[in-house]
Amino acid sequence: MLIRLLRSHLLPYRRAVSVLVVLQLVATLAMLYLPTLNADIIDEGVVKGDTGYILRIGGVMLAVTLVQLACSVGATYHGARTSMAVGRDIRASVFDRVQRFSSREVGQFGAPSLITRTTNDVQQVQMLVLMTFTLMVSAPIMCFGGIIMALGQDVPLSSLLLAVVPVLGVLVLLLVRSLRPLFRSMQERLDTVNRVLREQITGIRVIRAFVKDDFEQDRFRKANDDLTDVALRAGRMMTLMFPVAMAVVNVTSVAVLWFGAHRIDSGGMQIGALTAFISYLMQILMSIMMATFMVMMVPRAEVCAERIEEVLGTDPSVVPPAAPVRLPARRGELELRAADFAYPGAEAEVLRGVDLIARPGETTAVIGSTGSGKTTLLGLVPRLFDATGGRVLIDGTDVRELDAVQLAETVALVPQKPYLFSGTVASNLRYGNPEATDEDLWHALEIAQARDFVERLAQEDGGSGLDAPIAQGGTNVSGGQRQRLAIARALVRKPGIYLFDDSFSALDYATDAALRRALGRETADATVVIVAQRVSTIRDADRIVVLDEGRVVGTGTHRELMDGNPTYREIVLSQLTEQEAA
Repeated sequence: MLIRLLRSHLLPYRRAVSVLVVLQLVATLAMLYLPTLNADIIDEGVVKGDTGYILRIGGVMLAVTLVQLACSVGATYHGARTSMAVGRDIRASVFDRVQRFSSREVGQFGAPSLITRTTNDVQQVQMLVLMTFTLMVSAPIMCFGGIIMALGQDVPLSSLLLAVVPVLGVLVLLLVRSLRPLFRSMQERLDTVNRVLREQITGIRVIRAFVKDDFEQDRFRKANDDLTDVALRAGRMMTLMFPVAMAVVNVTSVAVLWFGAHRIDSGGMQIGALTAFISYLMQILMSIMMATFMVMMVPRAEVCAERIEEVLGTDPSVVPPAAPVRLPARRGELELRAADFAYPGAEAEVLRGVDLIARPGETTAVIGSTGSGKTTLLGLVPRLFDATGGRVLIDGTDVRELDAVQLAETVALVPQKPYLFSGTVASNLRYGNPEATDEDLWHALEIAQARDFVERLAQEDGGSGLDAPIAQGGTNVSGGQRQRLAIARALVRKPGIYLFDDSFSALDYATDAALRRALGRETADATVVIVAQRVSTIRDADRIVVLDEGRVVGTGTHRELMDGNPTYREIVLSQLTEQEAA
C-alpha cells in the first residue's frame, strides 16, 4: 500500500527526485573519499615529515568537503520541497475523495477517522518521504561504498564486517515485525481520542446540563491512557534499538583496534590505513543505523498509507452520470416512483415503495412519526444518497442522469439541523448564490423573518448587518436564528424546488406563521416540499403525504386525511384538540 501510494504521488516529481539522487550520490562519494585522503596525509605526510604533501592533500580535502556540503544542502532542499509537495497532494486527494462521498460513506468511516486520516496519517507518510530523501538515499550508497573502500584498505580486517552487518540486520527485522501491530493500534486509538474529544466539544452544553463533567473526564482519560500505553510500548521498543546498535558499533570498534594493532605490529598494515578503516567502519555502521531509524518509521507510515488507501479506494455510492442530461426548461416537477432506500447491511429498508408527486405552484407536506423516513426521503432528491430501488424524477428525468450543476441549481435543501460556516452573514447567504447582490440578501432575510435580528447584530458589532460575524456552526446565534438564516440561504438561490426538512421547528408560532405567509408569496411558482412534525405548519398544504415505517399510508388534504386516515388523525390529535383540528 505504501509503495503504491508513493509511486502514484511521486510520479509528477520524478525530475526533482532524480536531481536529489544525483546530489546525494555525489555528497556520499565525497564523504567516502575523505578517509582515504586522511590516510594518505598520515602515511605519506605525517610519517615522512612532508609538509608540502600535507598542505596539498589538505587542500584537496577542503575542496571535497565543500563539494560534499553543497550537494548535501541541495539534496536536503529538494528533498524537503518534494516531500512537502507529496504531502500536499495526498491531502488534496483525500479531501477531494471525501467531498465526493455520500452520507453513507461518511457514516461508514466516521468524521473523526476521516480527519485523522487527512491530517495525522498523511503527516506520517510525508515524514517518511522526507527522511527517505535526506537519509535513506545516502544510507545504501554509504554502506556498500564503505565496504568497498574498507576492503581497499585491508581485506583480512574487513572480515569483521561479515559478523557485524548480519547481527544488525536481524535486529532490524525483529523490530519491524514487533512495531507494525503496535503502530496500527496507535492510529486506531488516536481515532478514538479524536472521536471522544469531538463529541465532548460539540456536546458541551448537554454535558453541563446533566452534570456529566466527571463522567466525560473519565471517558477521555481512558481513551487517552489507552493511546499512551500503546505509544509507550512502541517507544520502548524503538529506544531499545539505539543502545543495542551502539553496543554493536562500540564492540566492533574495539575489535578493529585490537586486530588492527596486531596487523600494524606485524607490518601488514599502516597506521593511516587503520585510521581510514575505522572511519569507513563507522560510516558503514552509521548508515545501517540510519536505515534502522528509517525502518522504524516504515511500519507506522505503512499503516497510515493503508488507512489513506482505504479512503482513496472507496468509490462513492453517488456517482456523476457518464452522459449528464440538461433540462431545456426548468419546471420543477418532482416525482418519486416506487422509491426504496436501505443502508448497507441493514435488516430493513428505510423507505419502501414510496410514490409522491410535487408540482410547481403547490406545497406538498410530508408528515409521520419519528423514524418513518421523512428526512431520508428528502435526501434522495439532491442526491445526498441514491435510491436503492425505484426512481426519483425531476421534470421527468431521473436525478441520477441529471447534470450535477443543474441539479444543484434546481434544488435547495434546508436541512433539519442547519449548519452555518465561520464567516459573516453575507458569506453564508452567498453559499446559495455567489453572485447575489446585497439587495438580494436583504430581501431573502426579510422573507425569512431574519432582517430584524441581523440588524441588531450590526448594532452590536458596529458595522453592516451583512458583515456581522458568524461563528463556526453558527454557535453565536440561537437555533431559531440559524434556521431562518438557512432558509434565507435557500431563498437566495431561487431554485425551482424547495425542500424544507423540519426547518420551522425552532420558531415560535407567530414567526412560523409570518414566515410561511411570506414564503407562500415568494415561492408561488416553485415546488415546495415541507417535512414537519408540527401539524400547524403543514395543515394548509395543497397535498399531505403520511409516512409510516417507510411506507406511504395516506395522501390528501388535511380535511380528507382527518376523515379517512387513522395514522394522520392520531398525529393531529396528539397536538391539537378535536375542535382545533377541525
